[in-house]
Amino acid sequence: MSSNAQSDEVIGFDVGVIESWLPEAAGVKPPLRWERLPGGHSNLTYLLTDAEGRELVLRRPPQGQLLPKAHDMWREYRIIEGLWPTAVPVAEPIAYVDDRSLCEVHFYAMGKVEGRALYTGDEVAAWLPESARRRVAESFIDTLAALHSLDPAALGLADLGRPDAYVARQLTTWYGSWTASIEGARHDDPRTHELYELLTARIPEQGPGRVVHGDFGPHNCLFSAEGELTAVLDWEIATLGDPLADMAYSINAWAEATDAMAPGVDPPTLLPGFPARSDLITRYAEATGADLTQLSYYRCYNWFKTACILHGVYARYLEGKKSSEGVDLDLLKMRMQISLDNSAELAANL
Repeated sequence: MSSNAQSDEVIGFDVGVIESWLPEAAGVKPPLRWERLPGGHSNLTYLLTDAEGRELVLRRPPQGQLLPKAHDMWREYRIIEGLWPTAVPVAEPIAYVDDRSLCEVHFYAMGKVEGRALYTGDEVAAWLPESARRRVAESFIDTLAALHSLDPAALGLADLGRPDAYVARQLTTWYGSWTASIEGARHDDPRTHELYELLTARIPEQGPGRVVHGDFGPHNCLFSAEGELTAVLDWEIATLGDPLADMAYSINAWAEATDAMAPGVDPPTLLPGFPARSDLITRYAEATGADLTQLSYYRCYNWFKTACILHGVYARYLEGKKSSEGVDLDLLKMRMQISLDNSAELAANL
């Protein structure tokens, strides 16, 4: 399909303007085929394919009124630009643009990376052979270890965020979210308040601040069919902070068969061939030299944080601030409760 035929289907970009600018900026050969990509925290993301088959991705904030610090394209771009020369695989940074003659908001262009993310077990079983699944786990945790071994200043990212007291500030933020959402959610749980007090009282001493992704899970990484991690995606909420908090989130996301799960949840890491969570923990410790004696605390904190996030989302649905069409609110509430259960179980052994 020609770009002209698609121009009415593309929102957020003027196809003619972008296609006049791109050949010189990125060396592409028109005409270009545009394809809207799903996901990406509601940012508008398009895959562009030129006449010679070269692919690149354009990414901009959603249309409409935006919160002052939301959907910061420059933040995302500078992170992948800083990581591009390192052992952390990211898409190639091509151009960051803040020119209103080209677009109503800022945007950036990056290279297209081959690979697939790990979403559900059914999807992954269909394309990733069992023989490659251990390598997926190894490259997954090795990449996280590589990220946490980098000095942000050497990447030009020393000012990405405030690195100290990361967990304390996160606890304050997410507990504040829970308390603010109680009325809208029509739901409270005394364990949330108890967990907040416990977690606040026992925050481990933080080491050097590192770049933390904030949502580093199999769903935000691309893998080849051979099991190699080819790119880490969605750096929108990355900042500087405690790398062990980031690592524990990833460990929680690496589901095992004995974990409590809501009905219908189908984690890919339950498939045969994926190693146990303990194997990833050992490999991370060996790669980074990190002291993981407080890992249970960090896992407890992450489940608490997840519960608070889900509570806030649940409240917005009940308040009508988000359309609940097609959303299973009972399932969402169950996921919130399971997250609290998991946090409370870990807290009992702290």
